[in-house]
Amino acid sequence: MGKENIFIISAIVIIMLLLLGWQAGFFARIFSAKPIVIPEGIILFYGQGCPHCKIVDDFITQNKIEDKVKFTRLEVWYNKDNQAIIGKAAKKCQITSNEVGVPLLYDGKNCFTGDVDVINFFKTQTGIQ
Repeated sequence: MGKENIFIISAIVIIMLLLLGWQAGFFARIFSAKPIVIPEGIILFYGQGCPHCKIVDDFITQNKIEDKVKFTRLEVWYNKDNQAIIGKAAKKCQITSNEVGVPLLYDGKNCFTGDVDVINFFKTQTGIQ
């Protein structure tokens, strides 16, 4: 096999790899990836339809927590951007991706997971017994 044939075969292989990478969205993710920024302050991550999140939401409503504690709510089951943010917050708390669940509250340093821990966080912040 001559040098010319090796060049042609190599070029075809490279073109095929580039097309496969483009088709799989590999290059699109590399060149258009937005940086993941965790919003400042307290963040409550929840999932639309999550029963444990509903327990937290009912507690927040009944005790008017939003009047007493400033926090941001981010839905993560249907929002890919928010999924990336919860992943980054969980990583800061040393929670692995297969252990991340909702509700999850991130206060900028610590993560509180599950309805009991999240409600206890709000109770501590507001002085509710």
